[in-house]
Amino acid sequence: MTETRSHYWQRYTSGNGTWRTDREPAPGAHLAALRRGIGREPGDVPAMWPFYTTLRADGSVSDHLRAEHLALTLFAVHQQSQAAPVHRAGVGVGTAIRALRLDGKFSAEAVDRRFGAAATATALGEVAHHLRGLITQLRGVKPQPGLDYTRLVADLVRWQHPDRQAWVRRQWGSQYFVWTPGPSDPGDTTVITPTEPEETP
Repeated sequence: MTETRSHYWQRYTSGNGTWRTDREPAPGAHLAALRRGIGREPGDVPAMWPFYTTLRADGSVSDHLRAEHLALTLFAVHQQSQAAPVHRAGVGVGTAIRALRLDGKFSAEAVDRRFGAAATATALGEVAHHLRGLITQLRGVKPQPGLDYTRLVADLVRWQHPDRQAWVRRQWGSQYFVWTPGPSDPGDTTVITPTEPEETP
């Protein structure tokens, strides 16, 4: 039976860069437990069990559980050593990595290559590996752009279906290479982000 609780990051953060006022920030012990899931199969790390929302009573592994497991580990990597919460509603993967590219700490070409490797990966574990490297670098960006981890779960669910990977790639690419005007080209920078109906576990 699937649980209907909020995702871990939603239980502690407001989604706008602040912690929820009705509880303490996410405990470091929780984040350490979540990082122990890196490279492990969903459900294999008992310390992570309290933090899933998509466990099934029969022990089966669903697309949503795989996606949530990876998002939990990535959130724990991202949140490490950060005072403010890194879950930011509405910040897609491409938008977050664009902030890393513009930060200048790493060359634009290096970020392009790593992001390209993530976007062209076909296996879920492969895309997670590349995203983990990018998110580790993203921790050093100030101000911290954060990332919408609820949205990431939806992206990773879709990634497990080859016919839907192209849609996710286009969305990430449209966020990453968004047009901005130069000094001699002022104007509206409105970005139209494609949407797709949300799925339920």
